[in-house]
Amino acid sequence: MKIAAATEADSADWAELRQALWPRHGLAGHTAQIADALAAPGDRINLIARMPDGQAVGLAEASLRHDYVNGCNTSPVAFLEGIFVSPEHRRGGIAGQLVAAVEDWARAQGCTEFASDAALDNVRSHQMHGALGFSETQRVVYFRKLLNQQ
Repeated sequence: MKIAAATEADSADWAELRQALWPRHGLAGHTAQIADALAAPGDRINLIARMPDGQAVGLAEASLRHDYVNGCNTSPVAFLEGIFVSPEHRRGGIAGQLVAAVEDWARAQGCTEFASDAALDNVRSHQMHGALGFSETQRVVYFRKLLNQQ
């Protein structure tokens, strides 16, 4: 298994993995976001996991968040924006390797906390986070109300 920072050469595989994780965005949307991320990486790391034969089987995207992160006490906080491992390659340690690589990056950025989130109903993600050493800090439901324009 090889974990490496995503480059332009990884764009097609990266977009496919993102599409599997976030299907509502569409492949074209992911391709555009990847181009933006490569052009201006900022405080981000984007990793691709490849099998020895070169097959892309996982990704992790993380950033430094300087604003308040729920459950954290420091700033900046490394934040796992997304993680995905192809279903046929799960439960083999790939997510753990991706998270460990993000942790190394976060420490190099001076972070002492690493955070993430998941939808309330995504129990498999909750289990994965727990298995990777994350602790649940709180549950939140967001609300909104449309205001009539007067």
